[in-house]
This record gives sequence, C-alpha cells and structure tokens, in this order.
Amino acid sequence: MISATSDYALRAALVLAREYGKRPMRAEEIANAIGAPRNYLAKTLNALAKAGIASSARGPMGGFQLAHSPELITVSDVIDCFDGPRQNAKCLLGSAACDLRTPCAAHVTWTAIMVARREPLTRTTLSQLLSGSDDVIHSTTERDYDHAVASY
Repeated sequence: MISATSDYALRAALVLAREYGKRPMRAEEIANAIGAPRNYLAKTLNALAKAGIASSARGPMGGFQLAHSPELITVSDVIDCFDGPRQNAKCLLGSAACDLRTPCAAHVTWTAIMVARREPLTRTTLSQLLSGSDDVIHSTTERDYDHAVASY
C-alpha cells in the first residue's frame, strides 16, 4: 500500500510524536528505534523537514522534532511526501487518458474506490495512531468525497 520510504517516514514520525515537546532526536537514534538504515532515514527525515512536517537543528543539541503537534499531522501528510496521490495517466480500459470531463465506463467507480482507500489516511492523525483508539475511522461525508474526487 505504501513504499518502504513512506513506511520508515511514518515510523519515524511516530517516534517523534512520542517525544513531541521534549528534546530533538538525532537521526541515528530514530533509525535505531525503528530499525532503519541511518543514512537512508536521515534523507527521509530531511524530506519531512523540507515538507514542514519536521524541523531540524544542527549542532550538539540538534536533531529532529515534529514541526507541529501530533494532533495536527495526519498519516497522509507524512506519506504524501513520498507516495502522493497519483492520477492514472492511462485509462483502465485502454491507452487513452480519461478524466472527469471525458470519463471511461470504469473511471467514476475506480475514482470512488481510490478515494475510499485514501480517506482513512487523511483523517487519522499521528496522535490517534499512538493512542491505539479504534475510533479513528470515520465515514466520509458527501462534501469530503466531492472534495477528494475533485483533487484526485
């Protein structure tokens, strides 16, 4: 469902969420906590910082922290840095491009499936993942669906 990079990024973000408001954490420390290669994770953390999800500081007291409260960062915020939502370049039923203006027979149904698959990621925050709550999956409202389809 998500790439290895997104998986590492989400795991790292959860480590940072547990430490939110405390001290910055070094990339090596986070890598050890999640079992990721340090150099690979450092690049991933830098991408999260560039996206505004994490912040970084150099020096002996430096490291990475979440840039915002874990209640404000969604799973999709993290994974979209690496595996953003993509539109199909080709029609499912052929090689021509199709979209909302010129949809094929499968376009509307396939779009609805993709929106439904993505919806929990856009509604679940890092804080909710850490809480272990099973209340994080909410039904999609018609307005949310229309907005998601329009941006897909």
